[in-house]
Amino acid sequence: MSDKIQNQVAKKAENSAAPKTMQSYIKSMQGEIAKALPSVITPERFTRIVLSAISMNPKLGECTPQSFLGAMMTSAQLGLEVNTPLGQAYVLPFNNHGTLEAQFQLGYKGLIDLAYRSGEVEVIQAHIVYENDEFECEFGLNPKLTHKPASSNRGEPVKVYAMFKTKSGGFGFDVMSMEDVRAHAAKYSKAYNSSFSPWKTNFEEMAKKTVLKRVLKYAPLKSDFVRAVVQDETIKKDITPDMSEVNDETVFDAEYVDIDETTGEVTEQ
Repeated sequence: MSDKIQNQVAKKAENSAAPKTMQSYIKSMQGEIAKALPSVITPERFTRIVLSAISMNPKLGECTPQSFLGAMMTSAQLGLEVNTPLGQAYVLPFNNHGTLEAQFQLGYKGLIDLAYRSGEVEVIQAHIVYENDEFECEFGLNPKLTHKPASSNRGEPVKVYAMFKTKSGGFGFDVMSMEDVRAHAAKYSKAYNSSFSPWKTNFEEMAKKTVLKRVLKYAPLKSDFVRAVVQDETIKKDITPDMSEVNDETVFDAEYVDIDETTGEVTEQ
């Protein structure tokens, strides 16, 4: 038998032995799921969350089961609800070099929640500045940030900023124009052009997330926060008790890439 025929037979046998539905795959992985879940979530509750995510976005049911389960487990271990009005996190279909797979994405509210959990930050905020607002920003040795929203007819969004204040009195802020946000997202976000991306449905929330990730690099946050942020916009096909240790299997078109471990941003080389 030729190598080509042997490969075809092996592939057919593998496909015939594989679970035919997402539900049957999850059932077959119950043992691994139970080991990887945090103590606050039972396997039964996790299964309900998974099935709910598929019912809200049936396209997720067409993703590879391994990537979908990996994304859902990532969110579970981070203690973030996915694909809900809370905007904490998203699991989205992603065309990974020709294969539809599930990608985990942090929402800006999830980012804030994770930062507060560090215990070092007292205040974290992100806001949109509109063209008729009163806004003043000054960096340097005496930084200053003032934002007074217009009482009515605020106009179009022009800037977005984020700030933090620590319990010891330290603070930091950063500002981006909407043009800079779009350019940044187009360059660094792996899912920016996806029709399922929250950039298409919740642009202002994603703009807040972008500037939050930038400013929180200067906040005194613990390593747990950094490990959580690095998992943003990743595709994982395995589950372990620590999903931060699972490799991101997104396929990049660029020949070489460099990933910033602090921000999770991808920089083409």
